[in-house]
Formats: sequence, structure tokens, C-alpha cells
Amino acid sequence: MAKLQGFEFWRKTLKEARYVVAPMVDQSELAWRLLSRRHGAQLCYTPMLHAQVFVRDANYRRENLYSEVCEEDRPLITQFCANDPEVFLQAALLAQDYCDAIDLNLGCPQMIAKRGHYGVFLQDEWDLLEKMVSLANEKLKVPITCKIRVFKEVEKTVRYAQMLEKAGCQLLTVHGRTKDQKGAMTGIASWEHIKAVRQAVNIPVFANGNIQHLSDVERCIQETGVQGVMSAEGNLHNPALFEGRSPAVWEMAEEYLEVVKRYPPCTLSYVRAHLFKLWHHTLQIHQDLREELAKVKTLEGLADVSKQLRLRCQEEIAKEKDSEDKESRLPFPHWICQPYVRPVRSRSPGEGGKRVCQKRALEDCDGSADTLSKNKQKKRSRNPKKNFCPEQKPKYIKCEQCGNPKGNKCVFSLCRGCCKKKAYKEVADCPSHGLRFKTKAEKRKAEEKEQAERSTTEVETSDRIPQPLQDSRRELEEPLPLL
Repeated sequence: MAKLQGFEFWRKTLKEARYVVAPMVDQSELAWRLLSRRHGAQLCYTPMLHAQVFVRDANYRRENLYSEVCEEDRPLITQFCANDPEVFLQAALLAQDYCDAIDLNLGCPQMIAKRGHYGVFLQDEWDLLEKMVSLANEKLKVPITCKIRVFKEVEKTVRYAQMLEKAGCQLLTVHGRTKDQKGAMTGIASWEHIKAVRQAVNIPVFANGNIQHLSDVERCIQETGVQGVMSAEGNLHNPALFEGRSPAVWEMAEEYLEVVKRYPPCTLSYVRAHLFKLWHHTLQIHQDLREELAKVKTLEGLADVSKQLRLRCQEEIAKEKDSEDKESRLPFPHWICQPYVRPVRSRSPGEGGKRVCQKRALEDCDGSADTLSKNKQKKRSRNPKKNFCPEQKPKYIKCEQCGNPKGNKCVFSLCRGCCKKKAYKEVADCPSHGLRFKTKAEKRKAEEKEQAERSTTEVETSDRIPQPLQDSRRELEEPLPLL
């Protein structure tokens, strides 16, 4: 059977999906996908998987894809991050029998993606991306899709999308934010860029960004002309977003926990993270249960905290207490599923109408508690002497070959991995890294020489012994017969 492409793939395999759950690291696992499908989602992506790890680690493949095979969880697209055409192809070949398409992540803007050189940090390497997509399109029996972020220039974004289409991409998801729009700098996604891409390519396009309610989905489709809309943050705070409902938080939380129990195994950290998202607004009020939710170590414990939150909310409803909601300026009571909007710094008179995003203040070198991030404050509580000042941290000299820190006393001025390869190849020693290839080789040669000399000595001795004595010696060495 010929591989379906473009709009035919979208119509027949994806069944004209319009409501899409985004690939989310540690968040779009099987249980969450099934919950989202129950409430209107028509297509889901797996969490982003690391292609290199997927190829070399059978346990990683089983835990993140193979063990999550479920007839209800289709259509499904598996997403990989990669920066090598061959590795990406190998991972895709291992995954293609368990999904309906393979997606290449070209949109992750996080620091881990920068260090690993994947995601949006590949968007300027068009030759590499063209090779990756074209090779996968040629060798795979399922379509290849891509998820990208936009450039500041609309024209460059359009050329980028056309390049991917020409390489063999059969469906394109466009996140209308740039590489730098993340965290406190997230801002508003540009539907103008998405619309321009949709008009310039001849493959289906999904839009991503600014989706908080079902009305946003319909408006996005109408304004951009895309075939579908993908939601990430909006879906995490309200799994019933695509139904156009805003149910009570405990309704979604209890249903999710029921799905988790029905389709194990599910990592506890994933469940905890989902409950934190669902109960986000309520946990701002009930801080004691926030601490409890962070500490419990079992699924039953998480369910118990969620139950306590439900009981407190129901008590508030019975007593008609809504003062907290007025203070927090939420559109609905805090126990209703609703999107989380990041706070934006208020404009000063001198800034005029320009919108300014605020980052956390830079940390001082003295590392005082009021300037450290919450994560670093926790580390400081465990180790009061820990130093966070980059100027006072020891400077490491890089390995000449791979860039990792080199051994201070390495005879080759390399890291341990590179040193081991070179020492093995040249049969050399490196005391700094505890490598003794030369010493062991010399010892082995000495033992072989000693054994050869011993054999020679035995032969010479036997030649000097008279024949009758040699015969007697052999008789003595022969075992005695059993009586």
C-alpha cells in the first residue's frame, strides 16, 4: 500500500483532526492522552522522545512508547528530537509500527535543547534539516511531519516552511512564537505568521499558540485558514477545552486518576505535575495542601490530597465564600478549570504603550536568599556552604577533542573518555585517569618471555638426563592402576 501524503494523509489517517493535543515532555503520556480524547481531542502526540536514547536503550523504548500501545489512543504521532539524519531515521524505524506518523521537533526553546543542539536551535541549519526530513520521508512507511517556531520575519518563516515541504514534510505545525519567546518573555503568538505559512504551502498546517478556550480555536481556524489547532498549556489546565466546557477541577482530577489506575504504569512525577496544573489556582489559597501534594510518595497519597482539596472547595461553595476569587481576579471561581495567564509587569508612565516583559533580577555574587531562585534556595538549605557565584566557581580547561573538562594532570590534556581511546590506541599510560595500557602490555610480554624461557630450560634439562632415568621418571609420573 502506497504511503499517504499531505491532505490525503490528514483526511484518511488523521480523520480530518482539528483538535490536537501537543507533544509535552513528561505530560502527554498515555493516561493524559486518553483523558483528553474523552473530552474532544481528535489527535494526540507522544511526549518528545530523544532519538539517540531511543535507539540505544531498549528500556527507554518500552517505557515511553511500546508499553503505551492502546487501540483507543489513535491516531497518534510520535515526536523525536534529533540532530543527526541517521540517528533520527533509526529511531523512527523503531517507532513507526506503533504510531501513524513521525514528527521532528524543531520548536523546543528550552536550555536543555540548546545544550543538546536540537529543537528550535536547528532552525538556521537548513541543509541539515533538509537532509533529515528527506531521508526519513524516503525510508519510512509512515509520513514525516515537523513542528516549528517562527522567525521574526514573515518572509523567512515562509521560506523555512517551503523548504521543509520540499524536503518531504507532509504536515506542518507552526507555533506562532519566536525562539526567544519563552518563560517571562512568552508574549502573544503571531497568527499572522501562521496565516502566511498556510497560504504558501500545499500541505496541512496546524496552528499553535494563544489557545485558552474553544472560542479561540474556532477564531484561529477562521483567521488563519489552518486545518487544525494544537493546545498545550490550555489543555493542561482544562482537559475539556475542546468540548467547550469548564468543569470543576475535581471532576477532571478524579477522572484522570481513574484512567491512571486503569492504564498503568504511569510515572508518579507525571501524575503529580498534572494535579499541580489542574489545582493551580486553588493551591494558591490552600498552601498547606500544596506542600502536602509535593511530599506524598504514592498514587493513593496524591488522590487523598486531591480529595481534601475537593472537600475544601465544596465547603467554600456551601458557605458562598468567594472573596479569594475577587482578589485574584479570575474569570471563574478557583475550583473551575480555567487557563493560567502569566502576570505581566505593569507599564510605567515613561514606557508609554510599549509592553515590557520582566525577567527575574540577576543573582548577586553573595548569593543572598532573596535573590536566589527557589531551586537554588533548596540547594542552599541542604548545603549552606554551596556557592552560586559564577565568578567564584572553578574554571575548567576544556578537552582538546570534545570540549568536556580535561583532567588536570592528564598526559594528553584530554577528558577521561578521549584519553582512554588515545591511550588504548597508542598503548600508553595516564596515571591521572588510572589508565595502565602500557604497563599491562609490558607485564604481559614479561610473563610470556618468562614462560618461554621456562619451557626452553625444561627441554634442555630433559635432553641431558640419560634415557633409562627418563623412562623411570615417566613411569613414576604415570598414575597407579586402580586395584
